[in-house]
Amino acid sequence: MNRTLYTALFHLGLPLVLLRLLWRARRAPQYSKRIGERFAIGLPPLKPGGIWVHAVSVGESIAAAPMVRELMVRYPELPITITCMTPTGSERIRALFSDSVQHCYLPYDLPWAAARFLDRVQPKLAVVMETELWPNHIHQCARRGIPVALANARLSERSARGYARFARLTAPMLAKLSLIAVQTEAEAERFRRLGARPECVEVTGSIKFDLTIDPALPEAATALRQQWNAAERPMWIAASTHAGEDEILLDAHRQLLASHPNALLILVPRHPERFGAVYELCRKQRFTTVRRSLNESPEPNTQVLLGDTMGELLFLYALADVAFVGGSLVPTGGHNLLEPAALGKPVLTGPHLFNFLDIAAQLREAGALAEITDAAELATEIAALWRDAQRAERVRSAGHIVLKNNQGALSRLLAGLGRLIEAGRPREPMA
Repeated sequence: MNRTLYTALFHLGLPLVLLRLLWRARRAPQYSKRIGERFAIGLPPLKPGGIWVHAVSVGESIAAAPMVRELMVRYPELPITITCMTPTGSERIRALFSDSVQHCYLPYDLPWAAARFLDRVQPKLAVVMETELWPNHIHQCARRGIPVALANARLSERSARGYARFARLTAPMLAKLSLIAVQTEAEAERFRRLGARPECVEVTGSIKFDLTIDPALPEAATALRQQWNAAERPMWIAASTHAGEDEILLDAHRQLLASHPNALLILVPRHPERFGAVYELCRKQRFTTVRRSLNESPEPNTQVLLGDTMGELLFLYALADVAFVGGSLVPTGGHNLLEPAALGKPVLTGPHLFNFLDIAAQLREAGALAEITDAAELATEIAALWRDAQRAERVRSAGHIVLKNNQGALSRLLAGLGRLIEAGRPREPMA
């Protein structure tokens, strides 16, 4: 498949795209709003001539935040426009940056929509987080001489095989990228094999290791636990859960309650459209449950606190003693394991980690990560960590060491972006 055929198929599939939007809007009404932006119609006022950053959803927005803040410091004269594809990503961008950046949805990957968007933004540099690659957007950037950088890039062997099946589409697209800042050498080699220019591929590491925690966050969590009279109460979190995981996690919690009757589970679904369904599941399974969104404090008999708010995940991690990271008991590929590790929490996960293989391997080898496959294993592992404070401390320390040993990716990425920005600046005339 080449780009012409891809574009034709995209146009033919537009009715299905709109139907999918409407279907998602039934569960998450925000999908029915700002639809025009997805076609580069009715875009908000955007000051041109700056840096465009694309972060598809919440995880990428959080990962991009330190990079964006540093770009704002280094290039205060350049407006920054951040795009995403989901309402939750949009909310997170607003929460992170307020009005200090420009924001809209990224238009669909149609030539005319991409052209309208770029004619409005006129960026000097485009930065795409991880592997959200769109052939027409990249082609339109190339036509305008806009360098495109792929930041914090990751490419599993499985994804590489998928891209290879469409080599006539993906190889020319990758060859147009000016910088591919990858997390590992294995991923660098996969990009080269798929058609990226070798001189444009750099191993910078994962900027997720450069996570910094505001000291006020754990202090606020400690204060809230004291307010709840739960300072000594055993508490664990199951975060970023997907459909099919909640039942397993609640089963594990029921087993924990048999030996720890006052245990509290903080259950945080990944997507807000699932908040109501997960709450009903907890009630149906007869767990005494309160909702964070209603500011309900857990009582001594409360068994589950549903984390049904946006932008609070780090704080909810800080509240818990042990953290399970979801998207890993089902074949989603896992989510960010470094956030709870940075907060000093022993980290547990399921076996499906293909989005974070290198990070998971380093944490596992250091003794900072335990993988489980079912509810019984999860309950056993959490109970052991609660029972053995010295073991829990060793796990916490191991996580911090892994983080410290891998930091520096952000500075390496920013150096690469800086070269692209400086190369595009008009040169001073010689005297």
